[in-house]
Parts: sequence; C-alpha cells; structure tokens
Amino acid sequence: MPDGTLAASVETRQSWTVAIAAVAMLAVAAGGPLTLVIGLIPISETLGTGRSIPSLATTLAYVGTGVGGVICGLMAARIGQRAVAMLGGVAIFCGLALASIGQPWSLLAGIGLGVGLFGNGALFAPMVAYVSLWFDRRRGTALALVSSGQYVAGMLWPSVFERSIAAIGWQATMLSYGVFACILVVTLSALLLAPPPVPAGGPALLRTGSARQVLGMRPNAALALLAIASFLCCVPMAMPAAHLVAFCGDLGISASRGAAMLSVLLLCAFLARQFWGWLSDRIGGLWTVLVGSAAQLLGMMGFLATQDESGLFFVAAAYGLGFGGIIPAYVLAVRELFPASEASWRVPGLLFLSLSGMGFGAWLAGVIYDMVGFYAAAWWAGIAFNLVQLALIGWLISRRRKDAT
Repeated sequence: MPDGTLAASVETRQSWTVAIAAVAMLAVAAGGPLTLVIGLIPISETLGTGRSIPSLATTLAYVGTGVGGVICGLMAARIGQRAVAMLGGVAIFCGLALASIGQPWSLLAGIGLGVGLFGNGALFAPMVAYVSLWFDRRRGTALALVSSGQYVAGMLWPSVFERSIAAIGWQATMLSYGVFACILVVTLSALLLAPPPVPAGGPALLRTGSARQVLGMRPNAALALLAIASFLCCVPMAMPAAHLVAFCGDLGISASRGAAMLSVLLLCAFLARQFWGWLSDRIGGLWTVLVGSAAQLLGMMGFLATQDESGLFFVAAAYGLGFGGIIPAYVLAVRELFPASEASWRVPGLLFLSLSGMGFGAWLAGVIYDMVGFYAAAWWAGIAFNLVQLALIGWLISRRRKDAT
C-alpha cells in the first residue's frame, strides 16, 4: 500500500474540511490567469502587440506558478501552509492591479510575478502537497478533488469575465477580481488551515533518498523522468484551454459561445477528474497517467476533425473528460514512489515541470498562430508532444513491472 497508509488512518472530518477549503482557494486563484484567456483579443487590441504578448503573459503565469510552487513549498515546510496561502492571496491582488495598468511590461510583470510566482505559486503545488498529508486511504480521490479547483474556476469565471469585460473592460475586471480573490483566500486560510497530521519535510530533505532505487534508478533520476513526462503531456493540454475562445472567434463563433464552450470543457474535466481519482486509488498513478494521456490524444485529434459550433461543443466536452485526471495521477505516483516526508519538495518539483509545459503550450500555440494564421498547426504540434509522453510513461511502467517481478 502507499507509504502514507498508517495502522490508524490520519483521515478525519477535518481532512475533508481542509480539502474543500483548498478547492475554494484554488478555484479563486486560478481565475487570475483566466482573465487573460477570456480577454485575449481585447487585451491584444489595447496593447497593439498581437496575440503573442498576452500568450506570453499566460506562459509566465504557468511558469511562475511552477517556480513559485517549489519556493513556496519549502517556505510552507518552515512557516506553515496557512501563512504561505495568505501571502498568495495578497500577491494575486497586487499582480492583477499591476497588470490592469495596461502596458506590455505591467501585464507581463503583474501576471508573471503576482498572479504566477507568489500568487498561484503559493497556492497550487504547496496546497496539493499539504492536502496529501491529510489523507492515506483515499489520497487519490482527495488529490483529484483539490486539483479540480482549476476546473471549478473554468466553470465559474469564463462567462462572468466575458460579460464583465464587455461591460467595464478588461482592466477594471482584473482589478475588481483581484480584490475579491485576496479577501476570500486570506479569510479561508486564516480560519481553516492547520498543521497537517503528517509533518512536511524541510529543505534538508533535498539530500535524502540517495541510498535506494525507484523504478530501478536513482530517486532523483526517476523524479526527473516523471517531471519530463508531465511537461510533455501538459504542452497539448494547455493549447485548447488557452486559445479556445480565440479559436472560436476565428471561426465566426461569438465570444460568449466560446466562453460557454470553455466552461463546458472544464466542467467535463472537473466531473471526470473525480472518476479518475477513484480509478487511480485502484490502479495506481502511473497507469492512470497512461490511460488519461491516451484519452487526451484522442481529444486533440477531435479539434482537427470539426470546426462547426455544435461539433466543437462535443469535442470540448470529450476533451475535458479525457485529460481531467492526468495531473493528480502524477502527484499520486510521486506519493506512491517516494516517502511522505519528501512530499513538500518532490510534488512542487514535479508540478513545476507540469506548469512549465502548460505555459510553453499556451505560448507555442500563440506563436504558431501568429506565424501561420490558423490553429490546426498548433494542434498537430501538441499531438506530437503527447505521443512522446505516452512512450515515456509506457517505458516507466515497464520498469515498475520489472521491479515487481
């Protein structure tokens, strides 16, 4: 059984209270980057820079979240997740306020540093690692729920932001949302976050684990390959999510319908993630990654197969059902393969590469569009990354099966 399983389970009612609070905070934190997704066209028109600069800001949000996750994960091991999460709420407000100035430099700095590095960086990876320490028997289910905060954001905010941007503009929308996010995150952190029943490790644990093998190799090498695989699968994962509204606009589909389509995609991903979490508790993290990645590949092909509105709604729903469980399955694989005491840096380390892949995918799709003027080329590039990732995960599974025999 996973290393977190104890003779007396650490799971209590408080475990689920913490998990639900984490979902709410992550749902609000993930709304910050969505202001860019929904406002991509008006932001690019205001800045006069094409779609590459807003796409680069989305990339910086993802990469900043990944780098910040490692930094803030180590901070959380020293000062506690409550303080780190409160820092994240304040940073999201500061970042959106700076971005709302409406200059290219302020957009990149505000989204990259405020919303990404110290905002979502303090809330995503550290919070996932923190919640994993509250569970042992149903860890996969809990991780699926908590990491669904991003999909809850995708269900709630696209239509809200689309209407708000149409009514008051993207700059006022960013500023007002920053105030709301700060108040909610800081309040929930202060009231509901407490030290976990399994203590998190600190920076000294960066040197642990070298005496044993994982998947037949040194532990850090195994983690590096898992992280590379997560990067590869997150490149295509980010492309439709970051560019679906703009893609619809190019096809003559209204922004409101594009926002609704994005909400459908992320609603299906949220619902499917709960199934994938249940499944991962039974077949393990690596196998869930493999199956989910294959489903994601089929979804990417679907975006190439149709360009009418009804067909795209169906493809968006199917795509969400497919990729929904991949990221929490990676986290579960880390918890299955490595000691709980190393979760505070190994989980953020893996998620850094995952988020970097998301950022690279969002940026790459924007660059390819600016070069060729259509998105099909970007979808093909994403499919290529997905195929390489499937091969790598299959190889890692084969090594685990050899270790078991």
